[in-house]
Amino acid sequence: MNQSAVSSQQSAVSSQQSTVGSRQSASDSWKLTIGFSPCPNDTFIFDALVNKRIDTEGLEFEALLEDVETLNQWALQGKLDITKLSFPAFFQSLDNYILLDAGSALGKGVGPLLISRSQIPNNKFQIPNSTIAIPGINTTANLLFSYAYPEALNKKFMIFSAIEDAVINGDTELGVIIHENRFTYQEKGLHKVLDLGVYWEEKMKAPVPLGGIAIKKTVDRLISLQVEKLIRKSLEYAFANYPLITGYVKEYSQTMSEEVMRQHIDLYVNDYSLGLGKDGRLAIEKMYDLFLSQSSSLSGDRSGELFLS
Repeated sequence: MNQSAVSSQQSAVSSQQSTVGSRQSASDSWKLTIGFSPCPNDTFIFDALVNKRIDTEGLEFEALLEDVETLNQWALQGKLDITKLSFPAFFQSLDNYILLDAGSALGKGVGPLLISRSQIPNNKFQIPNSTIAIPGINTTANLLFSYAYPEALNKKFMIFSAIEDAVINGDTELGVIIHENRFTYQEKGLHKVLDLGVYWEEKMKAPVPLGGIAIKKTVDRLISLQVEKLIRKSLEYAFANYPLITGYVKEYSQTMSEEVMRQHIDLYVNDYSLGLGKDGRLAIEKMYDLFLSQSSSLSGDRSGELFLS
């Protein structure tokens, strides 16, 4: 991921946040803020939409690219009209957001990995006493780790790109890695302790829901449905031109080879990204139930509406 490309937005973000959710006059096109990560799976999905490679049917999109935990925090504050977010953050934002059918990241064999510096057994007694680097408190990775190791509480939360180094340098004994780190950890001499996604799949008999695209409930429903359709159209455009890696995807992934970019896209962008389907929705509902069982603050409230359509 190209951090300089992301940081170039920072000076503008503070002023943009004061007008997030603003609308032009009724006679003009609607302008919607949209947030997603700089990772290849997200830039691949949204390139055609935000760069107008497709007809956006009178809608304007102002894109903000940030790491997923920043987007999670923004979602909890209700800052953006449309946002990529981890499912635990979504479950905490049901008063403000509802999930779109297009753009999500679900699948099998796509989950976070628990890694260590030296090869160790998956010991249910030893691991809870270890220090673990986690890519954000509101991430799906944190929820899946807690599901596998409910007694492991010695967590250090940090940006996902810092976790491999934290384990290598001994700052933490273990780490939970996501995104492109799935493809690079072995090159750095690190070892897999447990595939947290496979653990979920075996226990839940469902694909792993990693992140979704949510839209504010204050946005007109017809506009929300139009956005859902346009995201699907944007992804269909990207698939039609694949395996081409566009300049937009490369701009935010300059530290990766094109091979790793394609691995990233192949792993995280799939049929569930085009439409959740029955099994995708069931998987999200199962994760919602798990989240509620672990969240005393929500007191098991299962009344929140999850899906737009």
